[in-house]
Amino acid sequence: MSPHRTTIAVRWAELDPYAHVNHAAYVTYLEVARTEALDAIDLPLQRVSEAGLQFVVVRIEVDYRKAAGVGDVLTVETALVSSRRATSTWGQRILRGDDVMITAAVTVAITDAEGRPVRPPAWIMEALEPLRLAPDDASR
Repeated sequence: MSPHRTTIAVRWAELDPYAHVNHAAYVTYLEVARTEALDAIDLPLQRVSEAGLQFVVVRIEVDYRKAAGVGDVLTVETALVSSRRATSTWGQRILRGDDVMITAAVTVAITDAEGRPVRPPAWIMEALEPLRLAPDDASR
């Protein structure tokens, strides 16, 4: 699926009382991976912020499929699935080896510093292109 991959090792502090990764920790893993994907294409959040813009998560849909535990090494795949005027949809998967642990669709808005949605400037859209999935990959 992914134009970008991030590796994350599960830590004890991320476990729930049943020794599984807590559901909220997965959301953090997704955030870390999106941030690393942006860094990898030379679009760090600091650069976006300095331009008076911000990426704001407005919706996260997560399907939990399998539990991960301490010591597991997870791979987070991150890709830009689609973009519209002021929003984009990011597809993410967390895997343990070949096992899909979770899938997620994250809707991200681009806003000005006051939180008003804005159309992204061309330089942001051009920078995001390496993360965009080909149309046939988006259906997987």
